[in-house]
Amino acid sequence: MLSALEVFTTVVVGLMVGVEFSVAFVVNRILNALPEDSGQLGRAHGGRMLGAAMPVWYIGSLVLVAVWAVAGRDHRGTGLVVTAGALLIVSVVMSVLLLVPINNRGKTWTPENRPADWKEQMNRWDRYHYVRVAVIVAAFTLLVVALV
Repeated sequence: MLSALEVFTTVVVGLMVGVEFSVAFVVNRILNALPEDSGQLGRAHGGRMLGAAMPVWYIGSLVLVAVWAVAGRDHRGTGLVVTAGALLIVSVVMSVLLLVPINNRGKTWTPENRPADWKEQMNRWDRYHYVRVAVIVAAFTLLVVALV
């Protein structure tokens, strides 16, 4: 049963990392290259869509890692799992304090109501997001190593 939990948790976290990596290094670059207001509208839509899904994914991943750490406390790799959990906590705190406030503003913007500094705010979100991606990649890597 523990092995199934370990694999399931690693897959869930890995998929989350893949989505966030894709947003950082593929989707946002595509949106930034679109003409006129299309990129900003795409970011607003993405903010609404992923803004609804990702909190569940982040918290769900954290809960799974916590269950793994508790259930496997007498097994090898528990320290790695606990450290991965701590990194996921950092990612949630970063999200709530840094990224969500920008996302909450951005998902309501249209070409008619966006602020003059909207691009600077999106660039700030991108910079915070790159750091968050690095944090969750590190967490995922620790989970993979704990499986070995």
